[in-house]
Amino acid sequence: MRTLICGSIAYDNIMVFPDRFKNHILPEQIHILNVAFLVPEMRREFGGCAGNIAYSLKLLGGEPLIMATVGDDAAPYLKRLDDLGLPRDHVRQVANSYTAQAFITTDLDDNQITAFHPGAMTFSHLNSVGEASNVGLGIVAPDGREGMVGHAKQFAEAGIPFIFDPGQGMPMFSGEELLAFLEQAEYATFNDYEAKLLTDRTGKSLETLASRVKALIVTRGGEGSHIYTGGQRLEIPCVKAEDVVDPTGCGDAYRAGLLYGIANGLDWDQTGRLAALIGAIKIAHSGPQNHTFSCDEIAAQYQQAFGSRLW
Repeated sequence: MRTLICGSIAYDNIMVFPDRFKNHILPEQIHILNVAFLVPEMRREFGGCAGNIAYSLKLLGGEPLIMATVGDDAAPYLKRLDDLGLPRDHVRQVANSYTAQAFITTDLDDNQITAFHPGAMTFSHLNSVGEASNVGLGIVAPDGREGMVGHAKQFAEAGIPFIFDPGQGMPMFSGEELLAFLEQAEYATFNDYEAKLLTDRTGKSLETLASRVKALIVTRGGEGSHIYTGGQRLEIPCVKAEDVVDPTGCGDAYRAGLLYGIANGLDWDQTGRLAALIGAIKIAHSGPQNHTFSCDEIAAQYQQAFGSRLW
């Protein structure tokens, strides 16, 4: 089953400041802040929610199809998609724009200062779900606001089930708009902070909101995740990672597991556990797209983690 992944493609520029921000920011001078941090260490990672989700779903043996917008500087990313065998028929290059990118500076206390330029992402509404063929499942992941609204509506009108995954785009939407997304989607996923924001903005409990979709998933970091489905709440345990190196992209890896489980008819307990396993594998690697695994390795690790067979 081809899975259409609507979301961002981005570069993550990650820098390390070999000191502590607090040693260079004077609290009494915040109103005239003007500081510069020397960052001798820097790396650029391929990222963005659509790119990250597609990467892990491809490793699982799924059929991801990315729908995203990129800028004039996208050549290295486009080559990477080709090298990975990820179709880019619906990756639109927008002239006179930059590909979305984050500039992240981390200090020795793991504090972060991030600047994000959306660039071509703001033109995501130029893509239409109807342009993709033979799609049986989709996801609306963080992207340009107008694109997220349009793609959700287009999925619903086409009768294609999809996951609503607002992620860091959550603050862009009112309670009424979030309810509209849930009316259109068959599945929805949030982290625990986003779930709290969802209940605050809609004025409704998670149980009430879950009744609007087939499944509502809430990830809770090291405490595992909850899947609300069929009037029940399934407890999905966390998988212990070999090492905790970098959490960037863990949520996207988890969502790839969700999409694979839905597309292949796994039950919700299996789907959630598979998603948790993919997230644990990712966190042991630096960057959102540097982990690797085979389906045989996943089956073996799943049995080791949960004491049961996956397939």
